[in-house]
Amino acid sequence: MFNNKRLIGILLGAIAIVSLISYSLFNRTNNIVKSAVNETVSWTGRALSEPVNVVVRFVNSVDDLVNTFEENEALKSKIDQTYEMQVRIADLETENGKLRQELKLSETLSNFSSLHGTVISRNPDQWTETLMINVGSKQGVEENMAVMAGNGLIGRVIEVNPTSSKVLLLTSTQSADGMVSARIQIDEEEGNSAIGIISDYDPATKEYVMTQVSPDAKVKKGNMVITSGLGGVIPSTLLIGEVTSTEMDAYGLFQTVRVKPAGEMTDIRFVTVILREGGESE
Repeated sequence: MFNNKRLIGILLGAIAIVSLISYSLFNRTNNIVKSAVNETVSWTGRALSEPVNVVVRFVNSVDDLVNTFEENEALKSKIDQTYEMQVRIADLETENGKLRQELKLSETLSNFSSLHGTVISRNPDQWTETLMINVGSKQGVEENMAVMAGNGLIGRVIEVNPTSSKVLLLTSTQSADGMVSARIQIDEEEGNSAIGIISDYDPATKEYVMTQVSPDAKVKKGNMVITSGLGGVIPSTLLIGEVTSTEMDAYGLFQTVRVKPAGEMTDIRFVTVILREGGESE
């Protein structure tokens, strides 16, 4: 009886020991398997995630590039708008300056009735010959009326329509109709002057050529040249320009005088038409 109990105890102890050893071995094997599985999953995840990350980075780079391009286009558009605005402002400032010139001119023409107009066309092929203005017979414009721009005479009306007129410029080299009788103010205090004709224009020096001036006239640089009114077409005392130089003509009979124009000759935008003498400026 005692031996059987001892045997049973030994057997139970052996079973317990085997169970403990088996449990220990099973847990160790399970940990090894788990570790192997986890390592495999981790390596696989890293292997698969790297291409995905590359694609994601590429997509992000393309998106940044597109955004940068759109921003650059928007900035270019704003820069273009800024340039356009600067050009418009500069043009408006130029027009403002020319309008001030016309206003100042009107103040000096107190003995004349005048009409303001705007240049509506100027043919590039006839740039120094003629131009069209936006006032005509309905506004009281007639042929041969003097036309001024800036501070001086620039030409006269040669064709009148109901709402527009054609102006022949003093710079014309193709028509003798542009000639104007002029007077040089030699000595304003004594009233001395010399009569001549504005008969030509030199595009090289941008000066009028005044001919048939008396050889005895003491013309000097800086003398003012005005209309004489002797032609019966253009009224007198309209400013033409300023003397720059004098010389005797090829025959030694008259002086040839060079005159710097007082009026605007290139960028003509606004004009003043002289209607008649003795009225108030309109």
